[in-house]
Amino acid sequence: MTTTTDTIWYATRVRDLVAANEVADLASHLYTHARLCRDSPEVRAALRPLSRPDVARLVQAMVAIHRRDRTRTWPVLDLIGQLARRLPADLAPEQLQDLARYAVEEPYSLSPTALETVARGLAAAGPLAAELVAVLVDRSDESQRLRQLVAELTGPQLDPDDPWAEQILTELGALDPAWQRLVAHASTATTARPTVGWSTEASRLLGTVDPAETREVLDRWLAAAARTPHKQPTSVNADVLRGLLWLAERSGPAPEQVRRIGGLVESMLRRLPGIGPACPKVANAAVVVLGRIDGEAALAQLARLSARVTYKGTRNEIDKALDARATALGIGRDEIEELAVPDYGLTGVGRHEVTLGGCRAEVLVASTSATLVWYNDSGRQVKSPPAAVRRDHATELAELKGLAKEITGMLGAQAARLDRLFLAQRHWTLAAWRQRYLDHPLVGALARRLLWLVDGVPCGWADGALRTLDDTPVTAADDAEVRIWHPIGRPVPEIVGWREWLERHRIVQPFKQAHREVYLLTPAEEATGTYSNRFAGHILRQHQYHALTAIRGWTDRLRLMVDDAYPPTACELPRWGLRAEYWVEGIGDEYGADTTDSGSYLRLVTDQVRFYPIAAAQNMSHASGGGYTAGRWTDARPADPLPLDQIPPLVFSEIMRDVDLFVGVASVGNDPTWSDGGPQGRFRDYWSSYSFGELSATAETRRDLLSRLLPRLAVGRQARIDGRFLVVQGDLRTYRIHLGSGNILMSPNDAYLCIVPDRGAGRIGEQQFLPFEGDGMLAVILSKAMLLAKDAEITDPSITRQINLAG
Repeated sequence: MTTTTDTIWYATRVRDLVAANEVADLASHLYTHARLCRDSPEVRAALRPLSRPDVARLVQAMVAIHRRDRTRTWPVLDLIGQLARRLPADLAPEQLQDLARYAVEEPYSLSPTALETVARGLAAAGPLAAELVAVLVDRSDESQRLRQLVAELTGPQLDPDDPWAEQILTELGALDPAWQRLVAHASTATTARPTVGWSTEASRLLGTVDPAETREVLDRWLAAAARTPHKQPTSVNADVLRGLLWLAERSGPAPEQVRRIGGLVESMLRRLPGIGPACPKVANAAVVVLGRIDGEAALAQLARLSARVTYKGTRNEIDKALDARATALGIGRDEIEELAVPDYGLTGVGRHEVTLGGCRAEVLVASTSATLVWYNDSGRQVKSPPAAVRRDHATELAELKGLAKEITGMLGAQAARLDRLFLAQRHWTLAAWRQRYLDHPLVGALARRLLWLVDGVPCGWADGALRTLDDTPVTAADDAEVRIWHPIGRPVPEIVGWREWLERHRIVQPFKQAHREVYLLTPAEEATGTYSNRFAGHILRQHQYHALTAIRGWTDRLRLMVDDAYPPTACELPRWGLRAEYWVEGIGDEYGADTTDSGSYLRLVTDQVRFYPIAAAQNMSHASGGGYTAGRWTDARPADPLPLDQIPPLVFSEIMRDVDLFVGVASVGNDPTWSDGGPQGRFRDYWSSYSFGELSATAETRRDLLSRLLPRLAVGRQARIDGRFLVVQGDLRTYRIHLGSGNILMSPNDAYLCIVPDRGAGRIGEQQFLPFEGDGMLAVILSKAMLLAKDAEITDPSITRQINLAG
């Protein structure tokens, strides 16, 4: 065992040998006692007086000993590596050759700095040996300067398995050699933010290339990288992308390139099977770049991403960028998001017209997407761009299609932002609201399909004006107060009246507003006092649930089958000083059957909903259950949950609506293939009770709507509402479709009919009027009803076999 006295003796011996300049004896002493000396601060201090030339002699001497005696490999390698960090830049040729041979013999012996010193010294005299280059390539991830050297010697070490990387490697051969140096420099973007040195060198290199060419090439490469990734980029590929983003920032990007950068954020956050987001570090870098680019285009991208991105790390970067912009302008965060919405050159609310080669195209906002409508040179509407446009205006056509795609993305983001207004409790003067909402070329296409309160008067937009429930035009002063209308607390006749008004005017709301579910305290919740069991006891698909919580602004951690603690799913409401919690835990104990390959639970079981002050101690529970508490897992003092009757009704209703959504979408009871109860039939009772049981508030809204719509639907002649079911009379059987799960029972004897809906079922709203968007289950139910109404014409053998067996 080594003592402090021994350490002092070894250090004293080193100090004496350094003073006497006995390099050979010093090398022998360090080699013999390498295990101690490599970790001793006293020894390192004793070696400090050595000059750099003497360090080079010492390293060579230790290398020579190591070549003769390999018994102390790792301690010796570590010590040689430490010493080699101080090698001088002007090593003699024979020293360079000797150390280069050793680097090949022991590839991980020299430090990255020493390896670069040796390689640059040899490169000045001629080409490097292939064996040494291979070592440099292998070690290039360890140092930005080493990676730069490798890129200069061999070109960027891009993985061509990424299509965008293959494109760069292919194009580099035809571009100015300066691009080789630019991409090489991009590959050294190994830090979260560019250093001063990196930025200085980037500016110098960009100065050697025509600015217009720089923007064109970078735009092309970023566009290629923004296409759907099929794999996770390698470390080098990710760093190159980050470096290209930093170069693009310095090249004065045009609005189109800024949109590419925004698209890259979403592309790099696309989830890959078994991996998760493709490359968050590139997504974060893109957000930081957007935050540093001045102008409306970058701000618009940040606003769009704010409503679409759910990955926590990138979301934090977006929040920081938007908060910084808001602070710089001296306005609030909500206001910056309102002002950031671009108009995309729309010439009217939800409309843009372009003439190309005598033909006309209209970009029209329908629902929450933008579509292109074409007219030929004679003014007749056609289904696709005329041949003359495709032939003579290919670039403009591509830009127009890109514009429609960008508008569609922004519409979805803005619909999500408007849906958050209920809890945000925003209000405006009529003049400001008209500018930012009602008459805004893009947001107006959404705002004109919603209901508002103008000085307390409910109104909606129809026939070119704001109108009351009886269609009387609304007049108000510019300073009148405007708020978004919510059904909670409104008289039932008013709510029903607005639902009928929307149907009468054929208005499709971007999300449920007039038909929005309202959740009031139940007698059971009044009895429990501080928690709700309304959505307890459900079995949910964890990954679908996790994605939904993120979309709705809740925080949730994927639970793994490990010995670890997790917080509940939570939603913070800063404006109200509250935090809502939904208690869930993993279910199942068989690794592989109840988990993914990576160990995360496939399913969760749900428990209580509670409310706490926003600053209350965080509750925690074991991944597999055992109860939530703050005291068991942390030192914090547990907080008492708030009485439910003290929670503002609007907050309670919106939180419970979210939880209903989580259950309604993620429940295994919605899976038509689970009639056997899933693995080992463990969940048969739950599946049966959910699939055909009592309706949730969402399903009740669905039933009420169908009751009014059925007489107008083609399937209405063969369908009727019966309690929890939509009953459809086919030619062969009578079918009962549950209005909550969409699962089907058929005559005789309520035999189960399994129909797995295809993706097209969710688009039924395009063919049949529905007064709101977002209820995918309603579309599935209608799709099944229309199919079964003509059951004699069904050709799918998986369905016809079940129908025939039932007889």
